[in-house]
Amino acid sequence: MTPADLAAILCGGLVGLVLALVGGGGSILATPLLIYVVGVSSPHVAIGTSAMAVAVNAFANLIAHARAGNVKWPCAATFGGSGVLGALIGAAIGKQMHPAILLPLFALLMISIALTMLHPNAKEGDPDAHLTPKMAPRLIGAGLAVGFMSGFFGIGGGFLIVPGLMLSSGMAMLNAVASSLFSVGAFGAATAVSYALDGMVDWRVAALFITGGIIGGLIGAPLSKKLATQRGLLRRSFAILVLLVAIYILYRSWAG
Repeated sequence: MTPADLAAILCGGLVGLVLALVGGGGSILATPLLIYVVGVSSPHVAIGTSAMAVAVNAFANLIAHARAGNVKWPCAATFGGSGVLGALIGAAIGKQMHPAILLPLFALLMISIALTMLHPNAKEGDPDAHLTPKMAPRLIGAGLAVGFMSGFFGIGGGFLIVPGLMLSSGMAMLNAVASSLFSVGAFGAATAVSYALDGMVDWRVAALFITGGIIGGLIGAPLSKKLATQRGLLRRSFAILVLLVAIYILYRSWAG
């Protein structure tokens, strides 16, 4: 095993651990870790590889929520179906973007995520919400917009999908988090396929990253229960970390 292989496993483990501890938004670290720690030279390959890893991990986490009955399948399918189209459009445009433009935009997105995590929405929503004809256009529109962002940047987009589902359907936070995993997986898979068709996925690194993510998730699950009362502090700490990484990306981009 090479040092790069070990780095891929450790970075995947870190992302899996963060996702288990703080929830949505953790996968935003995948692309910068692949570029600056694992050593993936092309930002486009890093985005494609990250999207593949995010998709696999999201579908794996979806299983437990589905068994618990937390997923609002009609809403999730409507949002996710339209979002896949948005993700394919976003990925097609993102692949044409020069890294000198793409990475700073990615850093600005990270800053917006961090600010959102520092000021979370406390709205709980309705646990009995269900798909209606009036609700469907809102879900489709939100899915297209969020899917585009996910495909363009190669991210899971859970931090956008959860509020998007809540705003367009009125469902409860627990249901939105569970239902978002379907879209995270679908958007990631669509993005990864788009990049893979152009040879922009490093399958070896993706497999190692996913392996590390599973291990990190298994470690983080029991820790999450023990640190449940510190969830707010964990999210704020992670938001600060995301801000620092974003600043580093901007520095590296502008310093050449």
